[in-house]
Amino acid sequence: MTSAKYDVLGIGNAIFDVLVQTDESFLAAHEMTKGGMALIDEARALAIYGAMGPATEMSGGSAANTIVGIASLGARAAYVGKVKDDQIGKLYSHDIRAAGVSFTTPAATGGPATGCSYILVTPDGERTMNTYLGAAQDLTPDDIAPAEIAASAMVYLEGYLWDPKSAKEAFLKASKIAHGANRQVALTLSDAFCVSRYRDEFLQLMRDGTVDLIFANESELHALYETADTDTALGQLRKDVALGVVTRSEKGCMIASKSGVVEVPAFPIDKLVDTTGAGDLFAAGFLFGLARGLDHKVCGRLAALAAAEVIQHIGARPQVSLKELAQQNGLPV
Repeated sequence: MTSAKYDVLGIGNAIFDVLVQTDESFLAAHEMTKGGMALIDEARALAIYGAMGPATEMSGGSAANTIVGIASLGARAAYVGKVKDDQIGKLYSHDIRAAGVSFTTPAATGGPATGCSYILVTPDGERTMNTYLGAAQDLTPDDIAPAEIAASAMVYLEGYLWDPKSAKEAFLKASKIAHGANRQVALTLSDAFCVSRYRDEFLQLMRDGTVDLIFANESELHALYETADTDTALGQLRKDVALGVVTRSEKGCMIASKSGVVEVPAFPIDKLVDTTGAGDLFAAGFLFGLARGLDHKVCGRLAALAAAEVIQHIGARPQVSLKELAQQNGLPV
């Protein structure tokens, strides 16, 4: 196996985030399911944006947030995602490159605008997302550069890619190239509603070896195995995939492999502000640890630290150097 140019390459929906702090009544008035992610059309996007209060706007997208976190920890990172050659698309491209991430996917010159997610954050820190995929849904297999995939030690994919058909095909192409180069493929299940839509397909990806590592939270794990019993689901997860990492909010995480289940506690925080990006940054810390050859427990500690940083402020990307933060907490980077 040749040495890797990148530690981790992420593929995902390139989405610009519009975040606003609101209350439960706003969610009810607009018939939103709290804590979930709904796909919306342009008309609905405009209606929500018009009704929102003052917003914080920044680049986002689940896998992109993870890749930015990995770069912040000091790893070599790359990203594949589709934006349009419009004002928001240019801003998005600038932001991810400024974070130290290689981003070479050609911008679309026609078609829908760069995708946006309208994220409502309630006082308990829970985030409810309404996503207009826009240009992101036009990611195709042609956007997957075989040499870049083969040169990446790990390829990280988001479950949200399973919504647009062409992105799904890009996902499968990337996995095949990665495995052909003896690289590893990781998948985050993204959202319990996403799992409900594609449960059988996700299980197939795990069981046929298309993915080697799964990230899920408890609700996604329960949706995947159609059970409310975590132990039962974990037992099945260990049979279906080489490595599964299940996050449990303030209860930390469980790392399931053929050899057993390891539990790692959450990192203490001062105040929960916004859970947007918690899972994304958790994955960043864990993947970084794997890229450095660290044991699963240390990977879990790095993951918990990165997640703790991001939930203490608005927005899904770190506001400090995660490498320095890890060093301050005695963790290897």
